[in-house]
Amino acid sequence: MKRSLLLLFISLTTFAAQAQFGKILKKGNVDAGKKLVKAATLSDEEMATLSLQSVEWMDGNNPIAEAGDPYGDRLQKLVSGLENEDGLNLNFKVYLVTDINAFATPDGSVRVMAGLMDLMTDEELMSIIGHEIGHVKLGHSKKRYQSAYSISAAKDLAAANTGVGKILTDEKIGGFVENVANAQFSQTHESASDEYGFKFLVVHGFDYHGMESAFKKLAELSDDGGKGSLTASHPGSAKRSERAKKWAEKEDAKKK
Repeated sequence: MKRSLLLLFISLTTFAAQAQFGKILKKGNVDAGKKLVKAATLSDEEMATLSLQSVEWMDGNNPIAEAGDPYGDRLQKLVSGLENEDGLNLNFKVYLVTDINAFATPDGSVRVMAGLMDLMTDEELMSIIGHEIGHVKLGHSKKRYQSAYSISAAKDLAAANTGVGKILTDEKIGGFVENVANAQFSQTHESASDEYGFKFLVVHGFDYHGMESAFKKLAELSDDGGKGSLTASHPGSAKRSERAKKWAEKEDAKKK
C-alpha cells in the first residue's frame, strides 16, 4: 500500500513551493493586504468552492478505493444512511495509503486512510469519523481553511488569477493543501469535537465505548506517531480516552 501522496507532496515540494510563491502578480490584481482581509471574510459559498478544490486535488493525488474494494465496501456499509448528517451533506472515500489518519473538509467530504481502517474496529473507526464531522459542524474546519488561505494570501496567491468556480489557481492549490495539513486544531476544538463524536455514536446506535478504545490505541502508538498520523494531530490521546470512558459510563448508567 502506498504512502499518502499528500504527505509526499508536502515533504518533497516545500522548497519548490516557496520559490513559486514569489511570482509577480498580474497587473490589476488586489494587493496582499486586501487579500488578507478577503481570507478572513470568505463567504460560505467561497469556502465551499475552496474546500471542493482542495478535495479534488487530494482525490486526484491519492489512490481511491473503488466499489468492490474491501476497504471501500467496508466504509460504505458503515456510513450507509449518513449522507446527510445534522444538516451537512456528506460524501465518503477511502485513500489506499498506509497513514493512520482521517479528515473532513468544510464542504462535507470525509476521507479515511486505509491504515486507520486496519487499526480500528468498526465502532472505533466511526468514533474518529464522528469526531472529524464535528470539526466541520462546529466551524473548526472553516477556521482552519481561513488560516491556511491567509498564509496563501500572504504569499501573494490572488483569487484574481483563477478561473470560473475556483478560489486559487490550479498550480497553487497543492500549496494551499500543504498549509491546511500543517494547521493544527486547538485543544478546545479537539475537546468539543470529541464530545460531538461521542454523541454521534450514541445517536446512530454505534457502540459508544469505541471512542475510548480508539484513543487508547492512538495513545499506544504515540511514540511512533508521525506527521501523517492522528497520534501527531490529536495529542493527549490517553487523557481523551479516559474522558470518553467517563462519558460511556454515564451513558451506561442511563440504561440501568
